[in-house]
Amino acid sequence: MAHKSSAGIVRRTLNIPNFRNYMAGNFVSQVGLWTQRVGVQWLTWELTESPTWLGIMAFADFFPIVVLSPLGGVLADRLHPLFALRFYIILSACLSAAIASLTLSGVITIEVLLLLVLANGCILAFNYPLRLSILHTLVGREFLTSAISINSVGFSLSRIGGPALAGILISQWGVGPAITFTVFADIVFIIALLWVFLHDYQRPSSNKPLKDIPFEILEGFHYVRKHAGLAPLVIVLVTISLFARPFTDLFAGFADEIFGLGADGLAWLTSMQGIGAAFGAIILARYNGVIGLTNKMVIYILVLAVGVFAFAATDVFWFALGCTAIVGYALTVIGVIEQSLMQATVDDQVRGRVASFYIMFARGCPAFGALLMGTLAGFFGLQLPVAGGAVLCLGLWIWATKRR
Repeated sequence: MAHKSSAGIVRRTLNIPNFRNYMAGNFVSQVGLWTQRVGVQWLTWELTESPTWLGIMAFADFFPIVVLSPLGGVLADRLHPLFALRFYIILSACLSAAIASLTLSGVITIEVLLLLVLANGCILAFNYPLRLSILHTLVGREFLTSAISINSVGFSLSRIGGPALAGILISQWGVGPAITFTVFADIVFIIALLWVFLHDYQRPSSNKPLKDIPFEILEGFHYVRKHAGLAPLVIVLVTISLFARPFTDLFAGFADEIFGLGADGLAWLTSMQGIGAAFGAIILARYNGVIGLTNKMVIYILVLAVGVFAFAATDVFWFALGCTAIVGYALTVIGVIEQSLMQATVDDQVRGRVASFYIMFARGCPAFGALLMGTLAGFFGLQLPVAGGAVLCLGLWIWATKRR
């Protein structure tokens, strides 16, 4: 529940130097990531004009997280987070540079783009658990919920700035410069990480043999399965990630085929979703504790289902923008609540692994959903699969209402 000192909580969280420096670099990196994602999505559409390929490309971006994220979580519990994070960002910048150079030279093909996006997805599978689990080390338990919400605000604002910047760069100079910006954004993040110091960080034991990694992964899965509060959250997370989030990966098709606005329409749709998400994160950043968050999550599952269905049912662009903003708000509220409840209760010894499982479901499941919706859209059009996903989310709301 919110308190009168909620604004002070946000201010005190931002006054922590380590968290502030980390967030500055992370925000620029996230802007670059979204700039590249919109650029890759539009480049895929230019090369193929196929909604199926849009789904395949999103699948290649996110599916490695399903396979590799648990391993990334184990390494997050074993390695120094700052050193590992810097290394992963350098690798990601190199892959972005490869995509940009091939695009600028005019020799990029859909097959090569697919391979590079797949490789970058593998890097992100190790990167994401660190980005999520490091927050606790930067701020501690007292400011954890506020830090997660502020992090979500930065992520949401990057979803506004990144697509808007991508739209400008693509319309004025093409896709190559849009992806090139991602390389510079990653360099900024690497520099910012040099100003982050984990004063209370306890280095994990480096004596664990590599053969114990599979056991450690299974140990993390058993922890989540047996935890009374985590299992229902996983059900909510998986359902929404499969049937609600993937409609974002079809925005290029909606912008071109349904609304007839091309790259500008894509940038507007993605940015409006980011605006809604930013408002949701800002509201939750003013909360202290977790009281009342479960009921709020159940309510916004219904809001999410209605918003996605309304988006799929219309061909009026301004109305679709409003639906997109509402969906962005609801997705962020649900996501921040899930993260807050998970991280507030998890043991430090398995924090990286639990974070990796969250990332695996939150990022990996939309890959399956995007592939499914993209394939179905090739047969039935763009709107029907998205509407079907909304109906399934309505069923989730009915289940959650009975189980709250």
